[in-house]
Amino acid sequence: MRTMAIDYGDRRVGLAVSDLLGMLAGEAWTMEEWDMERAAKRIAQEAKARDVGTLVLGLPKNMDGSEGPRAEKSRALAALLERESGLPVVLWDERRSSIEAHAILHAGGKKEKQHRKTVDAVAASLILEGWLGKTSGMR
Repeated sequence: MRTMAIDYGDRRVGLAVSDLLGMLAGEAWTMEEWDMERAAKRIAQEAKARDVGTLVLGLPKNMDGSEGPRAEKSRALAALLERESGLPVVLWDERRSSIEAHAILHAGGKKEKQHRKTVDAVAASLILEGWLGKTSGMR
């Protein structure tokens, strides 16, 4: 069954979905939504349409491991996602995912202005790859 990773932001949400075997990151895209409840409903619809069995939501932690307001928002979204989708939601430490996503886009020749459109999708792919890498040894 597929896994969907979510990089939640105030204006955009990055989404990435694994292959059917749950081994590789596949499709990735960005959804513009700033209302958390509407975002949860749309993510649940996308998950259902793609036969997703697990949601992995990025949990933004500070570099010292503490949690701030962004982490609280992610925890609130996790509760909404569980209610809307009926799927388990795993919170995944996403420290540095956006920084790495910007570096990947820069290395690919994208100008900073163009990053905004795709950085959240790349960050979601990085979250998904981290999750898949950790769980592949469990199968």
